[in-house]
This record gives sequence, C-alpha cells and structure tokens, in this order.
Amino acid sequence: MPALSLIAAAAGELRLGAIPLEAKVLFIGIVYLGTLMISHFSVRIGIPAILGVLLMGLAINVHSLNVSHTEVQNLYVFALALLLFYAGLKTDLQAIRGFLRYGLMLAIGGVATATLVLGISIWWLSSESGASLAPGQLNAMPIGAALLIAACLGSTDAGATLSVLRQVRRSVPARVAHLLEFESSVNDPAALIIYGICISLFSAGNHTGEPLPAMLLAGLRELLQQLGSGVLVGVAFGNLARLVINRTDLEKGQLLVVAMSIAFIDFGCSHFLGGSGFVAVYVTGVFMTNVHYRNPEINHTSIQEVLLPFNTMTEISIFLLFGLLVQPDQLLPALPVGIAATAVLMLIARPLSVLCFQRLSPFSGRDSLLIAWCGLRGAVPLALSYNLVGQIPSLRGMTPGLATALAANAQSIVFIVVILNLLLQGLTLPRLCRWLNVPAEPASSS
Repeated sequence: MPALSLIAAAAGELRLGAIPLEAKVLFIGIVYLGTLMISHFSVRIGIPAILGVLLMGLAINVHSLNVSHTEVQNLYVFALALLLFYAGLKTDLQAIRGFLRYGLMLAIGGVATATLVLGISIWWLSSESGASLAPGQLNAMPIGAALLIAACLGSTDAGATLSVLRQVRRSVPARVAHLLEFESSVNDPAALIIYGICISLFSAGNHTGEPLPAMLLAGLRELLQQLGSGVLVGVAFGNLARLVINRTDLEKGQLLVVAMSIAFIDFGCSHFLGGSGFVAVYVTGVFMTNVHYRNPEINHTSIQEVLLPFNTMTEISIFLLFGLLVQPDQLLPALPVGIAATAVLMLIARPLSVLCFQRLSPFSGRDSLLIAWCGLRGAVPLALSYNLVGQIPSLRGMTPGLATALAANAQSIVFIVVILNLLLQGLTLPRLCRWLNVPAEPASSS
C-alpha cells in the first residue's frame, strides 16, 4: 500500500542518520500497533478513534521527510477513491425506506447549504472588512478560496459519529443511525461535485473574459458530462461485478480481490472516458450492494465485511500520515480563523443545513437536534485538502506570494476544523443523547 512506503520514508529520513530496512519495518509495525491501542483508548474516553490516530501522528510528527507533495496527493486520490467505493457499498437503500427523499435532500442540499454558509463566513472572518482574523496578506483571501475550503469540509463521517454513539447505542433510534450512515455515504460524492463546481467557477484558466452566463453554462456542461459519464461507467462496472461474481465460483475471501480490481479499473476507465472516477466508484459500490447474487453467501453484508479491514486501514493511514506530515508551527497563523470556522460549522452551518429540510423530515424535533449535532468531519476533508493546495494558485486574483501563503493556511484551516470538530462534538455527543432522552426503537424496526 502506498501509505506504507511513505511511512517507511518517514522512518528513513529522520535526522538519526541511515536506518536499516529492518528498523523501518519495525517502525511501521510499532506505529500501526500504536494506532490500534490509541483507537481503543480514544473510544473509551468518548472521542472518535480516528482523532486519536491523528493526534498520535501529530505527536510523532516527523519533520524531515523526503516526500514530494505530488506523492502525497497521489496517495490521497487513491485513498479517496477507496473511501468512496466503500461509501457506495454502505448505501443500503432497503435500510432507509420511508425517508429516502429526506436523506437525499439532507446529503446533497445540506452539503450545498453548509458549504455556502461556511465559505462566506471564512471569507468574512479573513477579510479586512470583516473580523480580520487572518494575519498580514492572508486577510486578502478571495471568496473562491474560502468556498473551496468550505467545500473540503462539506462531507460528514458516519464512522466517526457511530463510533462515538456506541457508548449510548441503546439511546439512539435505529432509523437515526441509518440516516446518518446514508447521509455520510451520499454526501461524500456530493461534496466532491460541489468542490469541482467551485474550481470550475473560480479557476483563472476557465475564464477568458466571457460573460458570467456563458461561464456558468460551460461549467454546467462540463459538470453534467463528468457526472453522466461517471454514472454510466459506474453502472456498467456494477453489472460487470455482478456478472463476474455470479459466473465465477468465488470463495468469500476472494471477494476482496474482485471488488478492489473492479474499483481500480472503474476509476481508471471513467477518467479516460471523460467522467468522474469518484462518482463512478461510488455508483458501482451502490449497485453492488443493492443487487442479489446467485450464491446466497454473497450479499452486501459479506462484501462490506471483507472490505471493512481495508477501508479501516485506508482511513487510519490518512489520519496518521496527515499527523506525521503537518507542521505544527504552520497551524498558528490559521488558528483564529480555524477556531471561528469550527464554531460556525457546528453552531450555524450544520444546524441550518438540517433545518432547511425539516419539513421533509419524518423525524421528531429531538431526533433532528441530534442529527444536527452529528456532523463530524473525517478522512474525506483531509484528503481533499491536499488537492486544495494545488488548486489555490490557479484561482482568479491570486498572486504568487499570496498563493504560497494561502495554500498552507487553507490546509491548516481544514486540519484545525477537523480536529476541533471531532474533539468537541465527539465529547459532547453522548451527553447530548442522554440529555435529549431520545426514545430508542426496538431492534426489529430497523
């Protein structure tokens, strides 16, 4: 896995001089065993396990890595594709009967609402005419950069939420848990689409003096092409996956090889056909988990089970590597904006995105309040932040000096918001469940 090679590079580039291969392998083993121990400890004290892994990487924090930004970005693209594929596999349409429409609106419209509110807030917090929390030239942040940062933070993480809710599982209705899982699965590709729209609208290379309606039309045409091609390729490979599984006498352990192979080919083919590889792998995952197979032992549950360890390894690697690679001194300039953006996300943007669609909701007011507080951010925002660094220099109105400073500042804002969001909401979520006293449903009602 590419993550292992980067961590090996971390071990090999320490200032302790040349380290033999055996020592690097020892380092990797100790680090990953440490993530398991810190994950268990994190859950026991009431914070998401992935936050403990992130803090562990930050504590180790290797400063001298011979790793290029391109290598790290490639790793995060690879990891993001796997996370989206697994998100598709977790989208069980049978589990959300009765609130599919509300779930879709919350996942797609909620991401758009939260991105807009948070983006405008970050821009205002950084501007001289607003709160001016960013130092020096960083208070000249363009609105496009602010919206890109907000789009990175649009996706929620059901894994982090449900790991915290395990402490109070009997207090959480099964329907609410199913909704949170469905919303998180669907808003991953929704956040990527909105992120792509922001790039299309604000990238300097996409504008040649043409009027705004023409630019919007061109951006919409490109978006529809990527979405349409991605969906078609995703459905085609979903059918291919079912055909291969049905026609081949597979053992359960071989499902991992088949599923991963299909996902990789799917992602690559979609790119060369002009579609979105991320949308394609998600659609393939949705298709695979909502069809029936000839072998009764193979179903959406068994496919999820064999892919869960790989998905967990991917998620752990993202958080661990981010903690290893981030430089704490670069976080200080972004700290005021990051703290303020966290407050806006938790107290305004997320609750508003839930409130906007409340009239479509079959849930009670207490359920909706719990849903509004279950907006934990996870691996997808961190993965997108590496692409963000490469996109900021191409935005309109960006000078080279401002682009360099703003790129590091933007990634730091994402990091601060994710870590504070996981910490604050992770610690308070069980207490909120007990305070709301939401009536749990019988197990048979799910």
